[in-house]
Amino acid sequence: MELSERFTQSILTMYNDWISNGISLIYLGEFSHEITKMFTSMAESEMSRNSEESSTKRMVYHSMVETLQNMNRHSDELNDKSHVGKGLFMIGKKNDVYYIITSNKIAGDKVESLRSAIDQLNASTLEELKAMYKKQLKEGKLSEKGGAGLGLIDIARKTERKLEYALMPLFEQSDYFFILKVEIDTKKVKNEVCQS
Repeated sequence: MELSERFTQSILTMYNDWISNGISLIYLGEFSHEITKMFTSMAESEMSRNSEESSTKRMVYHSMVETLQNMNRHSDELNDKSHVGKGLFMIGKKNDVYYIITSNKIAGDKVESLRSAIDQLNASTLEELKAMYKKQLKEGKLSEKGGAGLGLIDIARKTERKLEYALMPLFEQSDYFFILKVEIDTKKVKNEVCQS
């Protein structure tokens, strides 16, 4: 049976969009520890084929693990039996910048605290991020007012880039779709290694 022309055209359009945006891996589904390991292994293999510096590989690997763990722990679409979160994961590279995009469903009552936490990270200096990280390590829990988790603080601190995000309401539900984009500038990582 042949695929419909409309369906085929939509697949071709998506494929062309992904290629033009440098996306090399896309996954939608549950995020278990095994799947996280598989993605990081695939990304490492591709970076090795592209002869990336070891410092870049470490930074991309670290950011992937942190974003995937963050999504798995905080997704409000958990498998009841396995307690594994569901979501969308993408990784790509355009020009000299790797980017990691994750998205998952979150409950509406978490939206404002999440928005506030990320906005606080984005408004912080590198020194403030370091202090937040040390405080979070010492206290081991979020303050009563909420705040970003250790993983997001660490990503913002190490990449020295703003965390891009969107919170989109899901129709006829009280839930939101949380989209997070992390960027790693390979030139910046390489320069930092050369200066240290």
